[in-house]
Amino acid sequence: MKKKTNIKAVIRKIVREEVAMAIHEVITELKLPTQQVSKPKQKRKIVEKQQNYTKNPILNDVLNETAGDGDWKSITSNGAGKTLDSLQNTLSDSYGDMMGSSQDINVDEMAADANVNPEAVPDHVTNALTRDYSELMKAVDKRKESK
Repeated sequence: MKKKTNIKAVIRKIVREEVAMAIHEVITELKLPTQQVSKPKQKRKIVEKQQNYTKNPILNDVLNETAGDGDWKSITSNGAGKTLDSLQNTLSDSYGDMMGSSQDINVDEMAADANVNPEAVPDHVTNALTRDYSELMKAVDKRKESK
């Protein structure tokens, strides 16, 4: 029984010492002059048009708030100075043809961009790159809906 009381006393002593050190650190930090690290946040605009992104209403509120805030547009990529808007435009320009535009795919140009001899590209690769996959994707979507 005496060992338990000794252990309790030792634990109390250690806890008191740790708390005292932590309080001392906090007081020291509070005494230091504060520096404003970031610019003050602007008031958020109230989004008038609420969109439904998901069935979860809480998630929809957060997504609508984020979409209406606009701060995310100034995020840069890898410090390159490009904003998301410019990156989005770059991606749209580069891969827009994959998103349903009627722009023809030039396999020879793609091969040259990849430092491959355009004449060395096999026919099955050319066919795979130029095939219209819209019917296949419709079938996949239809199958997903039926499950």
